[in-house]
Amino acid sequence: MKPFIFFCACSFFLLAAFRTYGQEVPTAKQNRYDSATAAHPPKKAALRSAIVPGLGQIYNKKIWKVPIVYGALATSGAIFFYNLNNYQDTRFAYRVKYNMRVNRTDSALFGKIKPNLQPLPEESLKYYRNQFRRDIDYSALFFLVLWGLNVVDAAVDAHLKSFDVGNDLSLRIAPGYSETGATHGISFRLTIGK
Repeated sequence: MKPFIFFCACSFFLLAAFRTYGQEVPTAKQNRYDSATAAHPPKKAALRSAIVPGLGQIYNKKIWKVPIVYGALATSGAIFFYNLNNYQDTRFAYRVKYNMRVNRTDSALFGKIKPNLQPLPEESLKYYRNQFRRDIDYSALFFLVLWGLNVVDAAVDAHLKSFDVGNDLSLRIAPGYSETGATHGISFRLTIGK
C-alpha cells in the first residue's frame, strides 16, 4: 500500500511541476493550428498519460476513453497474474516430482501440490511450466504495449483537437477527363470552404 501512495504523490507533484513549465505565448505570425496546439499542447497530454494512464484522455476532455484504458490494462494485468500463479504451481509440482524420481526423497511435499496437478506426469508438468513462463512474458509485453497505446492515443487526440470538421466541406463526384492519364473516367473534387 505504501508504494502505491508514494507513486500517487510523485505523480501529483510531477503534474503540478509540468503544468507551469514551458507554457508558450502565441505570436502574431502563428497560424490557427499553431495557436490551437499552443493552447492545448500534445506533449502535455502524452506526458500525463505516460505518468498515469487515462490522465491524458481526461486532459483532452475525452473521459469516456478512461474506462477503456483501465479495462485493457486490468485485463492484461489479470492475465499476467493468472499465468504467474499457474507457473509457480506447476514449477513447484515439477520440482517435487523430479526430486522424488532422481533423489529418491520422501514425498513429504507431495501433499502440498495442487490436487489437479498431482496425477500429471513429470513431462507434462515441465511442458505446462514452460508454457506459463512464456505466457507471463507475453502478458507483460501486452501490458506495456497497451500503456504505450494509451500515450499515443492521448498525443494524437491532442493533435487533432484543432481539426476543423465544419459544414463547409463538400465532395463532388462527376464524370470527367483525366489530364494526367489522358483518359475519361470519374473525377473527384473536394471543396473546402465556400
